[in-house]
Amino acid sequence: MTTVLPTPAAWPRPLLGEALPADPTDLDAAVRGGAFAGLARAISDLGATLTTATLAESGLRGRGGAGFPAAEKWRAVAASPDATRYAVANGYEADPAGGTSHHLMLARPYAIVEGLAIAAIAVGADEAIIAVRAEYADAIAVLEQAVAAAREAGYLGDNVLDSGHALRMTVRGVQGAYMLGEETVLLKALEGRRGQPEQRPPYPSERGLWGRPTLVHNVVTLAAVPWIVVHGADAYRAIGDPDAPGTVLVAVSGAVATPGIAEVPTGTPLETIIALAGGVADGRPLKAILVGGPSGGLLPADLAATPYAFGALRAAGAHVGSGSIVVADDRTCIVDLARLLTRYCADEACGKTIPCRIGLRRAAEIGERIAAGLARPTDRGLLADLGADIVESALCDHERLATGPLTTAMRYFGPEIDAHILRGVCPAGVCAPIGVAAAGTANGG
Repeated sequence: MTTVLPTPAAWPRPLLGEALPADPTDLDAAVRGGAFAGLARAISDLGATLTTATLAESGLRGRGGAGFPAAEKWRAVAASPDATRYAVANGYEADPAGGTSHHLMLARPYAIVEGLAIAAIAVGADEAIIAVRAEYADAIAVLEQAVAAAREAGYLGDNVLDSGHALRMTVRGVQGAYMLGEETVLLKALEGRRGQPEQRPPYPSERGLWGRPTLVHNVVTLAAVPWIVVHGADAYRAIGDPDAPGTVLVAVSGAVATPGIAEVPTGTPLETIIALAGGVADGRPLKAILVGGPSGGLLPADLAATPYAFGALRAAGAHVGSGSIVVADDRTCIVDLARLLTRYCADEACGKTIPCRIGLRRAAEIGERIAAGLARPTDRGLLADLGADIVESALCDHERLATGPLTTAMRYFGPEIDAHILRGVCPAGVCAPIGVAAAGTANGG
């Protein structure tokens, strides 16, 4: 299991709890620790309307990257005239530098099961699915044990806690690519269809799985729901950034002393999060921070005080994304890193739209030209125009965000890009750009 980084004792831990259980599938131990108290309160004390109202008052926003208010999704699904509704937990984690969802599924499966159960009953869904990346066989096994134990104890099934509510919950392994992190693509994968996004609206809350209203949340979002129901909206809203309260799971990797996962209040400065991982390894200078995964933003060291919050990161050119933070020291070439990330995003594109299918490929090629010292005089302007066209015509968030590494590289690391283009020099010594001799100096002239 991934290393959990130590955090200050005063920081609340709604997601990971005060202590991780020795056996995460032990239902009796989980119940003694408070598991399913939220489900009981939602059913017996609050009911669907007040449960949703509590969620709205808490300010919980989706932790899958977009940060959409969770309660608005609940209300949209519940308001549908269609009697058949679904609830889906998205546990497909595509970011190679991620791992937060995987860790949570292994360490706190009952928090996910309970959160999904509360959400499903609140929106009137009698079938819920936990969709997990097929490669996460260990997480699938843990969740299946948790679901079976919860069903046996009456927390799921035909008569949840003798309430009259029926809820069937299953765990599904899904295969695909990076695009499955997008909710409409995930739903297609569950239906056995090709993984490509759909134009929205209609949103999944109107027409989702099998054409029915569907609530889709990341597993990290759902794991916070039981804590909110038990402790109340005010307690949750008091944590972190007022615009998006609560905590988030972050995976810190790259050039740090101790890579790992931490639960931090929203709004925590990036430099504080990096310090939890022991800071930059070997005492080397911090050069850049990749925030938001392969389609994230490359932020310079002088923006290390940026709060880890939806609005602040968006203003800086990054985003929360999958919760990954990759630290780069002074040995990293920004041009090389940006073109690699752009190539990855181009390779992972589903190919449905021309700006994404072709535009991202052209952007990656421009990045590769710059790294090789073969850039054309117009390439910086072309890259900026191309990026804007891709974003403005985007069908999904992958297309909308995929140009982030190159655009933030140009925004914050212009001199390093110019060194490659104009002087054929890689300041970090990573690339081997072709140097072009000045006129009159070739062949000793």
